Amino acid sequence: MAGTWPPEGLIRRSSVVDIRLGMFGPERYRCPASDALKARGMRPARPTAWKPEALETFANGPFMAALDRIELPHDEAGSNRSTKPAHDGVHQWTRHALRMYETAFADSPELRPAPHHWSYRHRGSRADVSVSTEYRISAWGRCFESVDGRLRELRLPVNRLRERTDAERAIAALVAAEGDPDERLERVRVTQFALSDGRTEELFDGTRAEALALYRKNGAPAIRALLDRPEYRPGSACASCRVASVCPALPRAPGLLGIADRTRPRRSWSPTTGRGHRSCPARGYLRGLRLPVDDSVERGAAAERGRAVHAFLSARHGQEGRTPCTSDIPADWVPDGYRLPQSERLLGARLLRHHAEVCPLRITDPESDRTPEPLLVFDDPAADLLVLTEPDLLYRERGSWVWRETKTSGGRRMPRDLLAAYPQLALAVQIIAKGLLAADRVELELLRPDGVDLRSLDPFASETAAAAEAVLRDQVVGWHQERLFEATPSAECDSCEMARWCSARRLPEPSQEGAK
Repeated sequence: MAGTWPPEGLIRRSSVVDIRLGMFGPERYRCPASDALKARGMRPARPTAWKPEALETFANGPFMAALDRIELPHDEAGSNRSTKPAHDGVHQWTRHALRMYETAFADSPELRPAPHHWSYRHRGSRADVSVSTEYRISAWGRCFESVDGRLRELRLPVNRLRERTDAERAIAALVAAEGDPDERLERVRVTQFALSDGRTEELFDGTRAEALALYRKNGAPAIRALLDRPEYRPGSACASCRVASVCPALPRAPGLLGIADRTRPRRSWSPTTGRGHRSCPARGYLRGLRLPVDDSVERGAAAERGRAVHAFLSARHGQEGRTPCTSDIPADWVPDGYRLPQSERLLGARLLRHHAEVCPLRITDPESDRTPEPLLVFDDPAADLLVLTEPDLLYRERGSWVWRETKTSGGRRMPRDLLAAYPQLALAVQIIAKGLLAADRVELELLRPDGVDLRSLDPFASETAAAAEAVLRDQVVGWHQERLFEATPSAECDSCEMARWCSARRLPEPSQEGAK
């Protein structure tokens, strides 16, 4: 997304260009422009007061602090240590992560913790400036070395193993090879380890010279691209971005959620946030921290079928050939990455055939625009909240956008109160009613085994707009005032994907046979 660079109203508060490995991680969580400004030490000339949360907001912070106390007991600086209390779920997660770490590296007696974390420093100069600039490159992880200094290992923690980019591998190798240089160093190793299950993956193993060559090939170009050609990418990163208040690419939507209260810490909200908090404050909170979910619950057959249907429709609606969906559903329709039993495959195919009856591409011009699952991001300064939502489909009809939400059901009929049953519809109504999207209606498509229901909502009808605002206010107010996100144990604990991290969860009742 284009925008003024750099944004107006900023000043540079640091003379060091501070580059971190995390700036080259998964795109969905990063904004290159924000990272570039952060690296250059750019901050608003008139910064707004930052309101801290009562609890630690970085789920892996307590884990790293605990390892500092274990591995670096004489390091009084404690670079990873936080004085904030952590949520009960984070404590449970930390204890688990420490056990997995010990398991993963139990067979590395030849290595010892480095006295401090490594960072690569380089002073360079540019032709257009009269003074040199110091560049600092660092990686968040555990630093180990052999007693003789000939081997180094950089251990990168992740919740679950993930694919690393070429830039990440190269920059991590540079930090291990050249951070706090040691002339004795001959070999460098970079390993990522999963806190969820203790699995490890080697990302680099080679000589110091090979690490430098890899950095020159894949690391340096990525850093130049980040600093010189940053892209604005509004998303979840906007919630913690210190320059969001002056970002030219972040749409402003005062009062979007129907509340006016800037006393609480800045957060992000989506319909999923509201649903999780109403189920159990701890459940929604731990999901928001991105702790690993219990796949046996999260990827249950019905939920997985619903996600597979959405993925199939998103791919079909995004195809170059602008043809409507048909009832001809292939037997192998399930997209890659989804696991469905045969019964759910058959049910999903039936639902997709019903979708063909109301596919919006049947009534639109073949050349009209359509966007499957776009990420819409708005800043609500009245509540100091970042609002995120992903319509299942936006498509144009007679020059105006239409917002389509699609739901699947194993047998449920259309609920009477659509806005209360599906708060994302309430948010859609508010976004359109406030002129944030040039659309004229919101549609709900409910796919059932025996048919399909399609309902339309007029965002400009006063009763609809008022009902949508009331639903959103009801969803947001309690969560907005929440400080500690304590668990509310109930029968739903049995079906909670975060229950493994909750010491307050209600345990299943023992069977009568087992009680005898």
